[in-house]
Amino acid sequence: MTTLSTTNAAAVKRRRRRSALVGWSFILPNFIGFAALTLVPVIGAFVVAFTDWDSFSTPKWIGFANFRRMAGDDNFWTAVRNTSWYAAGHIPLTLAASLGLAVLLNQKLRGVGLLRTAFFFPYITSLVAVAVVWNMLLSPDVGPVNQLLHHLGVAHPPGWTTSTQWSLPALILTSVWRDMGYYMVLFLAGLQTIPIELYEAARVDGAGSWKRFWHITLPGLRPTTFFVLMMLTISSFKIFDLVQVMTEGGPGRSSLVLSQLIFREGITQGRFGYSSAISLALFTIVLVITLVQFQFQRRSER
Repeated sequence: MTTLSTTNAAAVKRRRRRSALVGWSFILPNFIGFAALTLVPVIGAFVVAFTDWDSFSTPKWIGFANFRRMAGDDNFWTAVRNTSWYAAGHIPLTLAASLGLAVLLNQKLRGVGLLRTAFFFPYITSLVAVAVVWNMLLSPDVGPVNQLLHHLGVAHPPGWTTSTQWSLPALILTSVWRDMGYYMVLFLAGLQTIPIELYEAARVDGAGSWKRFWHITLPGLRPTTFFVLMMLTISSFKIFDLVQVMTEGGPGRSSLVLSQLIFREGITQGRFGYSSAISLALFTIVLVITLVQFQFQRRSER
């Protein structure tokens, strides 16, 4: 009996070891890629943030000097303000547009599959191509948008990317148009999880469309909305390529954002220590906002 029990225990251990090895065989390739391309650079950036380094000389440890410099850098605070304004416009507008499209295209409409594809297509289009096309559309003199505004009676339409007041709204408009199709797909997936019986029962009770949306659709989409909100927040604060192609941070510093300032200080100016310090500041801002969102989500679930 003792020998049989020992044999069974050994067999169980072998099966557990084999299962663990199979699991690690799936995880390890992804973890190696994550460690090499993300984890190690993040740790390296954290260390470099406390040095003075131009990539040619030996890094010199300077402690918190980069962060003290950042506190008095007007370019940094301008970039923080611009990034915050961009996020404040991009997040709610994209959220509202994608949710509205999802609710509309969740209906049984003729050609709904084609419409879903059409709205999703801008997201998979080259962002450089999107930026170039929207720069042409928003051209102050010959752009179709301002031509239409002229026909509608607007005597002095906005200068868009050539105006210090309208450069950020132009970027927000372009971003919303490009991103809403992707988040629409996420909301469509969330709508499929809401039991149709709830809507049928609400109709029987006499609830109108607005009440069904407010009391069934929105609560049912709470997990999806939280995920979309979190992803939108991260993408808004790390915006770079669209700004670089459309405005290059101008006119002046009117559309300078944190990611672009990191690029300028590091790649253009060769101040990798200061650039890494700004990247840590951006990471901290996004982390704090994400933690606050998680806290609100937990309170809403109670």
